[in-house]
Amino acid sequence: MTPSSIDVRPWRNANLYTLRNASGMRVDISDLGATLVSWFAPDRQGHFADVLLGHDTPDDYVNGSAFIGAIVGRWANRIRDARFVLDELAHQVERNEGANHLHGGSAGFHRQMWRAQAAHGALVMTLRSPAGAAGFPGNLDVTVRYALDDGGTLSIDYEAHTDAPTPINLTNHAYFNLGDDASIRDHELSIASDTYFAIDATSIPVARESAKDSVFDLRAPSSIGARLDAAHPQLALAGGFDHCYVLNDDAKEPRTVAVLFDPSSGRELSVSTDARGLQFYSGNYLEDVPARGGSRYRKHAGLCLEAGGFPNEINMKDGERAVLRPDESYRQRTRYTLRVR
Repeated sequence: MTPSSIDVRPWRNANLYTLRNASGMRVDISDLGATLVSWFAPDRQGHFADVLLGHDTPDDYVNGSAFIGAIVGRWANRIRDARFVLDELAHQVERNEGANHLHGGSAGFHRQMWRAQAAHGALVMTLRSPAGAAGFPGNLDVTVRYALDDGGTLSIDYEAHTDAPTPINLTNHAYFNLGDDASIRDHELSIASDTYFAIDATSIPVARESAKDSVFDLRAPSSIGARLDAAHPQLALAGGFDHCYVLNDDAKEPRTVAVLFDPSSGRELSVSTDARGLQFYSGNYLEDVPARGGSRYRKHAGLCLEAGGFPNEINMKDGERAVLRPDESYRQRTRYTLRVR
């Protein structure tokens, strides 16, 4: 269904839907993967540029391995050994990253065509994931609502329902670069957390660690490049940051959890969410990934700030928190706000 109050144009075998606000910001979203394709925003001189990494064509997104801009699910991030036990029954899901499951599998939400419609100025995208998709139990109905307000806030609201118990962890995998440089090394980042999950060689969490007085302590704004250059075994394992920060638990409303700033452009991105985790990924595997205009990205060309649950949470002690049951609703709210200072 075509939104009546939102611009839409064909994009080869998909569509692009455009949200605009009164200040001239523009957000392009595709029904392929419910993907954030572009976000044009001004710098301190008033010049507009795209702050999102992206590909040229829908085929690039389908064939890509970086999940650029997409909604990922049913399970964002990793599940150890692609296995979990739910209500005393073992489930084996698709192994698509070595022995582990990653981001919903090879035919996850990022490669599905979503239905789109307008509702009160927002773009509402829906998808049904059938029972057995990638090995997950239960039919799952997912709704993602995108809205752009005049204050520069892009809201992403998630909702899901199921007819059988199933793990769920949804996020958006947008890569941000707020400046004109081909790297995010000069960006400054703060994350309101003093705890993160240390990982093993396959990026599975193995321990909840204090970030205090370490390279992972980002409670004060910090140069990303300087942190990437630090000697730390966890950075060596991941080729940079690819770690989940633990946020203040049981938030009733979205709270500010991260602020990203580019000194050269003056653009500042704040992230607010009611989720309990925030994955900071510094684009460690972007080398040679197809970029716009037929070019290629380099390592650390962009970064992700992905709000959601914890990696492998379904296999943790409190894994029940990651289970959606038929009498429940999954909800998550994340806000990305772009301003200039």
